[in-house]
Amino acid sequence: MKYLITSALPYINGIKHLGNLVGSMLPADVYCRFLKQRGHQAIYICGTDEHGTPAEIAALEQGLSVRDFCDDMHTVQLDIYKRFHLDFTFFGRSSAEYNHRMTQEIFKKLYGHGLIDEQIVPSYFSPTDNIYLPDRYIEGICPKCQYQSARGDQCDGCGSLLDPQDLLEPRSALSGDRNLELRQEKHLFLNLEKLQPQIEAWLSQKTEWSRLVLGIAESWLKEGLKARCITRNLNWGVKVPLNGYEDKVFYVWFDAPLGYISMTQEWARLSGHDWESWWKDGSDTALVQFMAKDNVPFHAVFWPAMMIGTGENWLLPTTLKSFSWLTYENGKFSTSQGRGVFTDKALELFEADYWRFALMAMPPEASDADFTFQEFADLVNKDLADKLGNFINRVFTFASQKLDGHFEKEHLVVDEKIIPKLKDLIDSFDSNMSQLKFCQAVMALRGTWSLGNEYFTVKEPWKAIKVDEEETKKIIGTCIYLAGVFAILSFPFIPFSARKIWLALGFTSSLENIDIDRFDRIWGDLHNIELKTAPEILFRKIMPEEIKDLTERYQGV
Repeated sequence: MKYLITSALPYINGIKHLGNLVGSMLPADVYCRFLKQRGHQAIYICGTDEHGTPAEIAALEQGLSVRDFCDDMHTVQLDIYKRFHLDFTFFGRSSAEYNHRMTQEIFKKLYGHGLIDEQIVPSYFSPTDNIYLPDRYIEGICPKCQYQSARGDQCDGCGSLLDPQDLLEPRSALSGDRNLELRQEKHLFLNLEKLQPQIEAWLSQKTEWSRLVLGIAESWLKEGLKARCITRNLNWGVKVPLNGYEDKVFYVWFDAPLGYISMTQEWARLSGHDWESWWKDGSDTALVQFMAKDNVPFHAVFWPAMMIGTGENWLLPTTLKSFSWLTYENGKFSTSQGRGVFTDKALELFEADYWRFALMAMPPEASDADFTFQEFADLVNKDLADKLGNFINRVFTFASQKLDGHFEKEHLVVDEKIIPKLKDLIDSFDSNMSQLKFCQAVMALRGTWSLGNEYFTVKEPWKAIKVDEEETKKIIGTCIYLAGVFAILSFPFIPFSARKIWLALGFTSSLENIDIDRFDRIWGDLHNIELKTAPEILFRKIMPEEIKDLTERYQGV
């Protein structure tokens, strides 16, 4: 089985916060690493989403052209993600020529199949801002749930799709201008009504999808799919290849999802692969997409409808893994208010593996989750430091100081008494990872670490060595085996630290393609092993005064 992994494209207009990271990119990376370890062919495609008014406004605020701004921010974002050890197969850009070409090709196919309509629609113009306001930059009261800050495209209060004209008391989200002018403009629409039967038939097969994802998709279908506008009055974006529309570009939600395909094409071109074997022949390929819940409608309905409308056999999502919101200390992350930790600052505070583990141990999977430095510190201290770090330190210290660090083949055994419990924990880990249940997978992972510490404590090698050194070496031999297992299981979550353990054990093979079965074969072929020096302290503890300081520093104003 081949796996094509994607995560929602991070928007270009600023540094992302921890919620953005754990809501799409980080779990996608963890899952892709897991699949590769188990022998699957997997690629992870992502990139920056660069079109739309927010990019234009951000560039204006910095006194840059939009192109220069996007060039700079793409470099900044990619550097941060690399330092978080996100192992993209390819990280592209929606503004690249390859995505412009793909977007225009898909549009032409849809147009040729009679799925594009022209309509004269009222568009809000703000005299104060001197621009046509995109849907998301118009705010007002939701007519369905009375949420006060609904956007012109969607209400975050009830999840309903909206048009700007639906809002009560509309205003500019940029300046608060309430004197908006409705001007008549011609725009192009994708006629989703014609595609509803195909979308319903396709979604009816996705019975294993989460209730959150299916509920969002079904709410769209229940209301009845309506034609959606796919053009905008902007300069920055993919130009519309149709006479009379030279002054318009495509709606960002029309071109951005096509980046998954165009970025795969560019990766294939650069690496000599066949992109169509991933996107056109889906019989042996699973498309697994990660995103926050607000992106679900576009990935479960809008984008699949586009691809179905081309009449071609495109690969459609096999699984949509949706995440709820990660809040910060019971509030929203806010750049302007200095509230919450953003990804660049996070890496200045702690190494990437601290964040990777903690975020994946408390992901907003079933519901919204709240980040606090107290919980973050508890996860680092109790799990990484006290369980994994402590076990590795105990084993290496004892092996090098009490047993000269040298172990022959007869010492490298595995105590049969721990095998059933260890196997159960590994099976639970594998099962939950395969089902994208990350929180439960982490519970199984920390269970293996606890098992190791319990074994070391119960066996009391510091006493056993006074009676039988050979038997003591077998006890530590089992612990060495467990350390190897821990490195393998931990690798998707904390790759940098896992490599430290793996190398300290003397193994030179890559952890990227080692699972427990392959490790058992390696273990059976070992003739001896040397443990002379323990890896440096893997994880430092976070002290109470540090928790207090960080909480105050990032609470916002």
